Amino acid sequence: MTDELNQPLGQRRQKPRAREPRFKAATALYGTLAALLLAGAAAAIFAPRNPFGGEPFAVAKIETVKPPEPAPAKAAESAPARADSAAAKDETPAATSLGAHGERIANSSEIEQVSGVKVTRNGGGGEAGDGPLIIQIAPTSGVRLAPAPDKRIVEKGRYGLLPKIAADGARPMDMYARPFVTSQKLKNGAPKVALIVGGVGLNATTSGLAIDETPEDVTLAFAPYGANLDALAARARSRGHEILLQAPMESFDFPQNDPGPHTLKTEVTTETARDDLHWLMSRFAGYAGVMNFLGARFLADETALGGALGEIGGRGLFFLDDGTAPQSLAARLAPRYATPFGRVDVTIDARGTPQAIDAALARLETLARQKGAAIGFIDAAPEALARVARFARDMERRGLALAPASAVLAPLGATSAEAGAGGRK
Repeated sequence: MTDELNQPLGQRRQKPRAREPRFKAATALYGTLAALLLAGAAAAIFAPRNPFGGEPFAVAKIETVKPPEPAPAKAAESAPARADSAAAKDETPAATSLGAHGERIANSSEIEQVSGVKVTRNGGGGEAGDGPLIIQIAPTSGVRLAPAPDKRIVEKGRYGLLPKIAADGARPMDMYARPFVTSQKLKNGAPKVALIVGGVGLNATTSGLAIDETPEDVTLAFAPYGANLDALAARARSRGHEILLQAPMESFDFPQNDPGPHTLKTEVTTETARDDLHWLMSRFAGYAGVMNFLGARFLADETALGGALGEIGGRGLFFLDDGTAPQSLAARLAPRYATPFGRVDVTIDARGTPQAIDAALARLETLARQKGAAIGFIDAAPEALARVARFARDMERRGLALAPASAVLAPLGATSAEAGAGGRK
C-alpha cells in the first residue's frame, strides 16, 4: 500500500516542469546584447578620429579669384610734361591723392602744386617708394627761406661744405637769414624781441618741440654733435626758423668741463684752431651765424677769439655772444674784424623754475621797450619751451614784434659800447 502516510519522506518527487523554451530566449537576448556591444567597441576603435574633439565645425571651400584689372588712368593734357624724367622718378603709389575735383594725382610733385604742401621721402634723402613720407606744411606767414646749401655760397672743405662769400658779394648771413616781417596790427617802430632756443639737435623729442611748437620767428641754435643734423636743420628751415651754429669753446674749468670734440681752445696753433672751426662749420648747412657754447676763457683771449671772429666774418656769417661771460671781448673785437655781432641780453632759463622763467621773460620785455630791441636765450627743454612759446604768441597783443636774431644785430662798425648793447637804442 502506497499512500502519503506510508511512503518514506522525500521519496516521492513531482515531475520537473519544462524550462527549455525560457533558456533559449534568454540565450538569444544575451547574444544580441553582446553583439551590439562588440559592434560599438569595434566602431569606436576603428572609426576615423575627429580632430576637433567632438566640437562642432564647418567646412568652407576657398577659391582664388584674380583681381580686376586697374582702370586706365585719365590721359594728361600734356604728355611730354608727364614724360619728364624727374616726374617719372617721383611717381609712387604712396604719393597718390585726389585733386579738388576728384581727379587722380599720381605723384608728390602734383600734390605740392595742388595743395601747397611739400612732400619728401626719408627726410629728403631719396625718392624711392619704400621709405616714409614726410609732409611739410608751409609756414603760416608765407615766408619761405632760401634752399640750403646754396652752391654760390659754399665751398668744399676737408670735412664737408663750408660757407663762403659769393663772387657777387652775397653772404650766407643774408641768404640764409629769415626776413623780418611784422604784423600790420603793430605800430611802426614797435619794440623787437628775438628769442633763441639752443641745444637743438641733441635730443629728438626736445628738438621736435623746438621746431614744431615754437613760432616760426623763433631762432634755433644747433649743437654740432647731434645725429642727422642736415636733415633736422632742413626741417627747421622748412618751418621758417632761422638757424645758428653753436660752437663749443674752452671754459675756465676745461677739461673738467669738456663740451666735446673740436672744442675751440686757446693753447693751440692757428692752424689747429682753424681746422677745429672748419669741422664745426661743416656739420650742417643753412645757418646764418655762429654763437658760442660755454667759452669764458676762449672769449677772454684776444688772440684766439680774434682768429675765430676773422674766420667767421670772412665767411659771411655773424657772431652772437650768449652773454654769460663778463670777460668776453667779442663786442670790442667784432668791429675790428668786420664781423656783424649781437649779444644776448637775458638768459631765460638760468634758474630753471617756472617762476624764474616768467620773471626772465618779463625782464626781456622791459629791456626791449627801453632799448627798442632785446635778445633772450633759452636751452631746449619741454617746460621752458612751452612757456616761451606761450610768451611769443602773446607778444603781438602786447605791442611787441617777434624778430629773428639777424634782425637785432649791432650796426656794423658800431662802437664797443654800442656793440655790447647790441647797437639797439
